[in-house]
This record gives sequence, C-alpha cells and structure tokens, in this order.
Amino acid sequence: MSDDNLIVRIAARGDGVTGDGRHVAGGVPGDRVAADGALVPGPHRADPVCRHFGQCGGCQLQHVAEDALFAYVGDRVAGALAAQQVAADAIRPALLSPPHGRRRAALTALRAGRRVAIGFNAAQSSQIVDMRECPLLLPELFALVQPLRRLLETIAPQRRPVKVKLQRLDQGAEVLLEGVRAEGLDAAMALQDFAAAHRLARLAIDQGDGVETVWQPEPPTMRFGAIAVEVPPFAFLQATAAGEAALVAAVREAIGEAGAVADLFAGIGTFALSVQAGRKLYAAEGARDALLALTGAANRARALVATEHRDLFRRPLIPAELNRFGAVILDPPRAGAEEQVQQLAASTVPAIAYVSCNPASFARDAKRLVAGGYRLDWVQPVGQFRWSTHVELAARFMK
Repeated sequence: MSDDNLIVRIAARGDGVTGDGRHVAGGVPGDRVAADGALVPGPHRADPVCRHFGQCGGCQLQHVAEDALFAYVGDRVAGALAAQQVAADAIRPALLSPPHGRRRAALTALRAGRRVAIGFNAAQSSQIVDMRECPLLLPELFALVQPLRRLLETIAPQRRPVKVKLQRLDQGAEVLLEGVRAEGLDAAMALQDFAAAHRLARLAIDQGDGVETVWQPEPPTMRFGAIAVEVPPFAFLQATAAGEAALVAAVREAIGEAGAVADLFAGIGTFALSVQAGRKLYAAEGARDALLALTGAANRARALVATEHRDLFRRPLIPAELNRFGAVILDPPRAGAEEQVQQLAASTVPAIAYVSCNPASFARDAKRLVAGGYRLDWVQPVGQFRWSTHVELAARFMK
C-alpha cells in the first residue's frame, strides 16, 4: 500500500483523511485503507469507553487515542489559521478537559406509552439514543437521568420531544424541562417531590409560554473569582470547570497588567469578574438577563465594574471608545464578531484577549486584526468537549 492510503489527519467533522485527500469514516492518523476499503488499524486508535459510541451524537472521537486527540485539537486551530493565511508566533500544546467533567448538557426525552427514552440525539438525526451510561457528564448530573425518566412518564406529552437541560451550579444541579405538561395538582406535586428528593438548586419548566421556576430554595449562584453571580435559568456557562479555568488563565495572561479593561460579549461575567480585582473594568452584553445578573453581582461586591446593555453587532464600540482601554476581552458567539473586530482593527488598544468556540470564525477575525496592524502573539487550543469535534481557544493579539 502507498502513502496515499495512509490516514494522515482528522477532518473538522471527525472523518479520517488519507494522503490523497479521501475522507474515511472512523479513520485515525496511522490507519491505512486496504484495497477492499477496510481500515487497517494503526497505533493511534483507542477502544471506545462508552457502549453508545457510534450511535450517540455526544461523542465523535472516542476511538482516537489520547496523543492523537490532543494533536487533533491543536491541528484544528492551526488549519483554520492556515486557511486564512494568518501566522501565529506560537500555537501552544492543546489542553483537554477530563472525562466525567461536563457540568452542562442539553438532552432530549421522548415518551411512547409508559416508556421514556432520554439522551443525546444520534449523529445528524432526531433519533434519541437512550442513555444508560455517559463518560462525559458529571456523575451527579448523570445520576438524575433515571429519576427524570420516571418523572417524565407522568408529565411528558406522548410522542413529542421534551428538551431536558442540566447544569451544575454552586448549590447543586439545575434542571430545565421544555415542552412538558404540568397541569393539575398531581403534576405540581410530582415536580416538587422530584426537586426536593434530589436537592436541586433549581427546577424550571417551559410549557410553551416561557420559563417558570417551580423550585428554588435560594437564589442559585456561580462563583467567578471571589464574586458569586445569581444565575438566570440555564444561563450560559463554560461546559467544564477545567475548560473555564484554562480559558480564564489564558485571558488573565493576555491582558497582563492593564489597568482598564473592556469585556465585550461579557455574559454573566465569567471573565470580567474573574480578572476584575485591582483594575477598572467595563462589561458590555446584549442579553438583558445576563447583564442584570452581572451588574447585580458586581454591585453587591462593590467591584469596579461598569456594565452596559449593548448589542455589539448593531452598535460595536468604535475606536474612540476602545482607545480608553489597555486591553479588550472578546468572547463572541460561534459566528464571530465581524462588526466589532473591524472597529478593533482600527483602534490603538495594546492587547486583545480573544476567546472563541469556532476556529474558523476566529481565523477570519484574526485576519482582519492582523491586516489592521495587530500581531497574533499566541493561541491556546482548548478541547473542552472531550471526544468531540468541537474545539475552543484563547489567543492574544498585540499592537
């Protein structure tokens, strides 16, 4: 066999790619493709750790050995930058979150008769893979899956999907059920009993008219640095504690000793509150409930954080505003921050800490910043979603 039949890398969607560019499902670097199309295993394969692998869409790369998994995360970032012809002074070794670390997940449940299936969807399908084990979730979240099956036997509609959102907060687990029917005393009591029995931090439902909190013994919080934020129902958090710690550490390094910092797309304050001590900080966010949570936390702590409700896509900060800061933190959605990046490229901000959950949109924005006179100092790839093709990163741009 020639090298054309050697799997040399893993593509963005998880397929192996041969030396001559063919995509092979399940291929791992070091495998070879035989004449009959079968894969001849190489040295970088691993035995999947979950019985659902191959069906469940929660993981795509459990068959990839640890060394190749680290390489894949870094290669995704390097490949995206190369596609935009952007050079980084350094692409650091990838950081990977451990198994059983996911503190946030959105599952789907479906009731058929008295049977309830609950789990992640199958890959590229609406079919639910009924979860009986999960090496991703925090054990305390997975422990809720079977009790949720029993609860949904009584309150889930027949043959209509229910979204089950789980999240770990300071006080315990938060559960949000979307698409349930909670009419009558029996349903109300069942929800209360479930929340009490499992000591939930919050139980909320959405029957189609918006989120309704049905159990919350005290305001649930999430702590960033020394400051606790009262978290709105299923507000966005980083998916793992290890991933959050890696991104916060990178942001802290990227902004250095800057005395005045802007945090754009600040959310509930993951970065702003983690790095605010000893400096003045401005935080802008377009989601009103997230901004109110951040503002309340900062005010209670008497932190030097000024907040603004601002749609940064329609009204990005312009250079005259940006130039007041010694550093900017940028953490946009998956699509990136084209409008805000154009303004940053024209600014004189000395340092930008860019956090991204999409290497492709990051590389596109990086190209604009470099064209505006910035240098991409370093990039830190982060595999927060273990065994997934989803890759995150933090980077520092200097001017």
